[in-house]
Amino acid sequence: MEWAWPWLTTLGEALLQLFIQPFYYIAVILIALVYHRQLLQERKLFHVRLQSSITQTIRAVLGGIVIGVMVSVISLFLGAHLTLSSLICIWAATLFLALFRIRYLCFAYAAGLLGVLQFGLNMASGWQPAGWMGSVTEALRALDMPALLVLAAVLHIGEALMVRMQGVSMASPLLFEGKRGKLVGGYQLQHFWPIPLLILVPVTGGAELPWTALISGGNSYMLVALPILLGFGEVTQSMLPGKKVQISAKRLLLYGTGLLVLSLLAAWWSPLMVVAALAAFIGHEFLVWYSGFEEQNRSPLFVHPEHGLKVLGVIPDSPAEELGIEAGETLYKVNGVLVHSPEQLHRALRMNPAFCKLEVRNHQGESKFMQRAIYEGEHHQLGVLMAPDNHEAWALRLRPLTLFHIVSLKLFARRRKDQLDVEAPLALPPAPAGEQRSVEM
Repeated sequence: MEWAWPWLTTLGEALLQLFIQPFYYIAVILIALVYHRQLLQERKLFHVRLQSSITQTIRAVLGGIVIGVMVSVISLFLGAHLTLSSLICIWAATLFLALFRIRYLCFAYAAGLLGVLQFGLNMASGWQPAGWMGSVTEALRALDMPALLVLAAVLHIGEALMVRMQGVSMASPLLFEGKRGKLVGGYQLQHFWPIPLLILVPVTGGAELPWTALISGGNSYMLVALPILLGFGEVTQSMLPGKKVQISAKRLLLYGTGLLVLSLLAAWWSPLMVVAALAAFIGHEFLVWYSGFEEQNRSPLFVHPEHGLKVLGVIPDSPAEELGIEAGETLYKVNGVLVHSPEQLHRALRMNPAFCKLEVRNHQGESKFMQRAIYEGEHHQLGVLMAPDNHEAWALRLRPLTLFHIVSLKLFARRRKDQLDVEAPLALPPAPAGEQRSVEM
């Protein structure tokens, strides 16, 4: 057991390094701001809080720890030349990309960008600037890119598993403009995880490893803390959140596996390194593009049928959740009355203020019958969020979200009738009857 004490010592040093570094705490704060913004969005659209930003942040932290432990164990067999300069480069690239789009808060984008930059600098091997530019150039050239790309691949395999586990619980309903300008319902699947990684690094005078690391071998090693941020975002208007989560998780798993194979090949044959770096970035973008293309060519799910009202969502701990009403189902009859609008639903419920009988059409179009007592103070629609009927005052206009929007926590609005209006704060006078406004996210 002589090998145990050196490894316990280096483990304690790595955990201490993780706790005193600011990067992990920055990641947690950014995630808390993202989910707080989502909370503001839900309150603006539905006048109710569907998710707790604190609960969502805790889920993200716990999920990040699970991914971190899994990837850290795998990294014991990889080996990588990572330094403090490497960590700063990764975080600088991540935050720089997030200035353009918040979904670029992802290790794959940062690793891909750094790989392309390193390739360009190696092509211009005679160029060596002075000062701080020289230090940055030297740090980029010294990056162990094959190891970083393998790490990105393994992280996305872990991300696929976490999306499958947590995806539905973190889905948030939306109202936004469809292809023809009419409002449709949908869901936003927005996930970020702060990952506390412990990476195996070869050093002089470290602890001995009883096996040879896959990527870079050495006689002795130490553990280095590498806190990173992993992000995933999807919007769907044509599928139930559960189905979208299953499809996205499978595609992420395929992406991560393919990137892993390509990165391992690049570790053994260096000319493939730039190909793997481009695949990390372009492959992720292709997943995003294809998902959007797929949504554009499918009919919206959360629109009202000819008879009945389509359910967009259900408020947690509400009568609707107790009754077993699910998103995507249709409220057909309430107290024996066929309903076609929220007003008719309200009147039908008021026919018997103490009790209600419902006929609900499930996803297969089959009827199921429910009944329940109604108590004072409960939601006036039993806790059911309806698909839009184009009389809502607010809706989202989907647009790229940047790090600036998250940090500033500002929501902006436009009148839907005039696409050229200047953006104004949400504190606008009430919209005239029939006029809708859209909250830009």
